[in-house]
Amino acid sequence: MNDRINELETQLAFQESTVSSLNDAVTDQQQQIDILREQLDYIKTQMQSLAETVNSPGGDEPPPPHY
Repeated sequence: MNDRINELETQLAFQESTVSSLNDAVTDQQQQIDILREQLDYIKTQMQSLAETVNSPGGDEPPPPHY
């Protein structure tokens, strides 16, 4: 009976260690996901700004000298 209790305690300690390690990994991954989302939002904003600049009419610019 005592051996079974010791075995269960050992398994429980191993499981607690594993759960803690997995929790750390998930927390790190979530932080990386948050950073990547911020970077993606920034890139989307930059691309939209660039698209507006490219698609805007060039009425403000004088024609090139060869016209």
